[in-house]
Amino acid sequence: MNSMQGWKKKPFWIRLFHWEYWSFNTVYVPIYPVFIFLCLRARSFFFYAASNPKIKNGGFLGESKKDIYALVPAAWQPRTIFFSAGSHPDSVLDKLLVAGFRFPLIGKPDIGAKGRGVKKLEDAADVLSYVSSATLDFHVQEFISFENEAGIFYYRFPGQEKGKISGIVHKEFLKVKGNGNQNIRDLLQASPRAILQLARLEITEPEMLNHVPAEGEVFTVVPYGNHARGAMFLDDSGSINEKLEHVMDDICRQIPMFYFGRMDIRYQSRELLEQGKSFFILEVNGAGSEPTHIYDPRHSLFFAWKEIIRHWIILFKISRANHKLGYPYLTVKEGVEMFRKDKLDSKKLEEMKI
Repeated sequence: MNSMQGWKKKPFWIRLFHWEYWSFNTVYVPIYPVFIFLCLRARSFFFYAASNPKIKNGGFLGESKKDIYALVPAAWQPRTIFFSAGSHPDSVLDKLLVAGFRFPLIGKPDIGAKGRGVKKLEDAADVLSYVSSATLDFHVQEFISFENEAGIFYYRFPGQEKGKISGIVHKEFLKVKGNGNQNIRDLLQASPRAILQLARLEITEPEMLNHVPAEGEVFTVVPYGNHARGAMFLDDSGSINEKLEHVMDDICRQIPMFYFGRMDIRYQSRELLEQGKSFFILEVNGAGSEPTHIYDPRHSLFFAWKEIIRHWIILFKISRANHKLGYPYLTVKEGVEMFRKDKLDSKKLEEMKI
């Protein structure tokens, strides 16, 4: 490898020349004045808490997945059991087995973001290890094997019968194709997106990296649809149609007072999804949701700014409409406490090293 080829595989240069990998603040700081303007119009820096009145903080930060889980019809969710941080590993495993759970499973923190603390649990040893490392309340969920995953952004103005899908992101998991000679570590070196995951994988999955996939075998390295964990996000908003919007209306109207956010959905096929069949809702994200179709590598940073601002304006209008109906914004004290707690939770998630 000559020096010209080598620098292109350095994480620093990969991030520098691909804005989708820039830090949150680097992307958002230039457009913060727009958000501040909306706060001034609302006369509150925490107006977004009124967007989804039944979700803590409107789903902006610090919302509990357990609380949201209770709002969504069980038929649309993977089977899930919630546990407190500090639970005894053997007790957790026993409860899962008695309830009839079968491997693989997924472990997730009750409060989290960007895939932090999420891990696929292949066997009992993985469960014991995950529980021992959990620094926050967590839940264990059945693993949904459907190959398709999408993030569908939906909004509906209070008082209106029908909502809109404002964006769809199709998620391609981080995978490699084997040649029978190279291990996964070497195969990942061919992809800039994968190179950025190597340091984490060396800590969390060193044995997997040594595995040599057979010729032609497609191996899923990271089975989560998280951009921060290596998934490629592709803008599929062009596929929005009336059938899918009807399905999303049906789903979201059954979640009490849910007006704005993104649902991460695994589904068998698009045809069945448009019929309201063969899908599971993995996550419901509220006011803090990003329109993640912006992270399609084909999109420019200017496109991303335009979409973020468009969704902020929608969030502002929905929150203001709910506020006029009597739903409060957060007070300054409550808003400051929300950010303080989020900082503490983020620190605990980093301690999990997953």
